Amino acid sequence: MYDLELDRVITRIKEKGHKMVMIQLPDGLKPKAKHIVDTIRKETGAEAIIWMGSCYGGCDIPFGLEQLGVDFLVQWGHNQYLKEEGWSGEE
Repeated sequence: MYDLELDRVITRIKEKGHKMVMIQLPDGLKPKAKHIVDTIRKETGAEAIIWMGSCYGGCDIPFGLEQLGVDFLVQWGHNQYLKEEGWSGEE
């Protein structure tokens, strides 16, 4: 279960008056894309689109955002930490 912090995204969109929002997700979070888009559209009235290309971190910014009219890019990431029995974190 991930906390997508959509409330922070929605607040930012409303404060700045963004009209075209692109969401960028790593493959593991792409199943959440429809929920994110639907929530953004409903709560803000902004259009939201999904970047279906790669997402390898914050430095992986899609090309052509201006041509698409995107005025706000939101990138999500995920990380899951597992505590393994007997593992101290040292090698």
